[in-house]
Amino acid sequence: MLNYSPSLDATFHCLSDPTRRAIVERLAMGSASVKTLAAPFPISLPAVMLHLQVLEAGGLITSKKEGRVRTCELNREPILQAEEWMRNRKATWTELFDRLENLLDGDDERQ
Repeated sequence: MLNYSPSLDATFHCLSDPTRRAIVERLAMGSASVKTLAAPFPISLPAVMLHLQVLEAGGLITSKKEGRVRTCELNREPILQAEEWMRNRKATWTELFDRLENLLDGDDERQ
């Protein structure tokens, strides 16, 4: 399959949910406890834990437990890979749209 990448698929799956995107945005500022991450959401702590499990399974975060506190930290690498994928697609799309514009304007170089 063209452009098939399980890690990229996992990254986009993780980022497909607004709660998980908000958690990633918070962790971009630095590590945080689960309690801190859960505070702004009107959902239960177990629901937040499920989101954290998805993020950890997708490789976007890591967590460690010290005593009774679980702390999460962002793994930037998958996000950087997704950014690079989008940047490459943008270059391709821009080139195709430029060619289409030239064709519609009658400036096609192959005529």
